Amino acid sequence: MDLRFLGGAREVGRSAILVDDSLLLDYGLLTGTPPRYPIGDVDPDAVVLSHGHLDHVGAVPALLSGTDRPEIHWTPPTAELARTLARDTLKLHGGTPQCPFTETEVTRITEHSHRHGYREPFAVPASGEDARRSSGLEPRAEGYEVTFFDAGHIPGSAHVLVDDGETRLFYTGDFHVDEPTDGRTNTEDERSRQGSGRADGYVAKTGSAGEAESVPGQRLVAGSTARPEADVLLIESTYSDVEHGPREEVERRFAESVRTTLWEGGTVVIPAFAIGRTQELMMVCAAHGVPCYVDGMGAEVTEQVRQHPDFLRDADALRRANSHARFVTGRDGQRRRIAADNTAIITTSGMLSGGPAMTYIPEIRGHPVNKICLTGYQVAGTPGRELLDTGRAEIDGQVVPVSARVEQYDFSAHVDRSGLLDFLGSYEESEVLVNHGDRCVAFAEELAESGYVASAPDLGETITV
Repeated sequence: MDLRFLGGAREVGRSAILVDDSLLLDYGLLTGTPPRYPIGDVDPDAVVLSHGHLDHVGAVPALLSGTDRPEIHWTPPTAELARTLARDTLKLHGGTPQCPFTETEVTRITEHSHRHGYREPFAVPASGEDARRSSGLEPRAEGYEVTFFDAGHIPGSAHVLVDDGETRLFYTGDFHVDEPTDGRTNTEDERSRQGSGRADGYVAKTGSAGEAESVPGQRLVAGSTARPEADVLLIESTYSDVEHGPREEVERRFAESVRTTLWEGGTVVIPAFAIGRTQELMMVCAAHGVPCYVDGMGAEVTEQVRQHPDFLRDADALRRANSHARFVTGRDGQRRRIAADNTAIITTSGMLSGGPAMTYIPEIRGHPVNKICLTGYQVAGTPGRELLDTGRAEIDGQVVPVSARVEQYDFSAHVDRSGLLDFLGSYEESEVLVNHGDRCVAFAEELAESGYVASAPDLGETITV
């Protein structure tokens, strides 16, 4: 099995791995000005998508521009989220060199879409058999057997197991694991887990009166527990040098901070990614009794994921959060009025690179009673990172000071260092390929020193496994 790394190698963004010039795993873009896409020209027979985030599915429509179009395999939530992201990309960049597809390609997605659930193996035909014969390899009569497993990252996120009859490749995609409870390991939870939803083996802890029920991880989705046998493990490493704090403590600090600001008469702006983070924060606010508005693309995404209750940890909890929140439907005039209210506002974009957040922040920036709660990693060079580092923000082309207090909370949907090492404990005999991180090489070297056969493929490199 040959793996060619077209993106996401020693970087975070534009994930794309080509298997045997036939099967493409993910095809995303790297946000920026301009956006960056996977390298090289590809003409796959099929593409399998791990989840509906821009850096994993953002470039998929570009594959549908020719006459030989690949079949697309994903879970139901990923299929819908990908189309939403594609239309948003067209809205921002359509008709410019920064966007390699048009509305025509986006409409073709449905024609080539195949939806699959977790643990439901499906066949993907392989091509290139003449090339295999000329290389002295036996042809693959059946192509690939592919299986999705719940990755616990966002609704519909999947680990991808690819079996060509000779080699079993396990591609983690982005994933998250729950904090172990009652002395059990995450793999032990697997014995009690059947499919999706609340059958995930966890036992919720109910607080005393006035306290929120706690869960051992994200409220939106349960963590990954799948550990299928594999010859090769291709693993993300986004937080290979970071330990997340206990989720319950992060929630408590966040809720207390927001409530304090509201009690003092201030307004809290909570920038959040539309997919996953907005819904998570809605559920956190509902659980802790924090009043909130929701604005931006996150409102549309919330309605989409609610249509797939089997891919949620607790669909009823999301329903309650949806009822608890107030959704912004107006334009900037309404937003300015809301910004003057004594309330919290969950809004895109998560890194302040646009969206309604940049209407709210100018309205609240001038008074220290107000607060901006950043809830995700802020990439270097983004307005969110600039605000965090300097206390200043670019508004209408001018860099201005922000007197409102700025705080950051770790609501990451990625596994941390301890979770990665625990996960890797199930693959001590497998070859390990590290990708999707800023320190892939360093982490691979650590693993090699611990006895793993590990490496970090470079961008454009082809690895035979």
